[in-house]
Amino acid sequence: MDDTQDIDVVARTLDGEARGEGKEGMIAVACVIVTRAMIAADYMDANGEPHPLYGDGSLSSVCLAPLQFSCWNKDDPNLAVIKSVTTADPIFAVAMEIATQAENDQLDDITNNATHYFDKRMPVPPKWAQGKMPCFQHGNHLFFNNID
Repeated sequence: MDDTQDIDVVARTLDGEARGEGKEGMIAVACVIVTRAMIAADYMDANGEPHPLYGDGSLSSVCLAPLQFSCWNKDDPNLAVIKSVTTADPIFAVAMEIATQAENDQLDDITNNATHYFDKRMPVPPKWAQGKMPCFQHGNHLFFNNID
């Protein structure tokens, strides 16, 4: 994908995952995407193949990796929303700005290198979060940097 497509996929991911968390919440999710992309790029350099969870090191491959961001899951109601949203929506316009900053390496990581997060309103936390302490919290999202 080119930079424009990368930005579009990241912006749609931010909208699907954090549109209700305001600008800072979308920045936090973008930081997770960037951290995962760095991990994936290092993995590619060392192994010559994509990371098993995070893709090839591009931001879009991180977002579109299977089962990593629920808004891209086929059965998620957000999928139809993120596929049709345009910059006429002010929240998506902000998501596009943040995605552009992420693509251009202009975001400061506010999450302390978090690689995972979840919405604390979930009825049952994900198994990967059990016994782990969040490294950052914003709104309803808890972020983690200590997931194996």
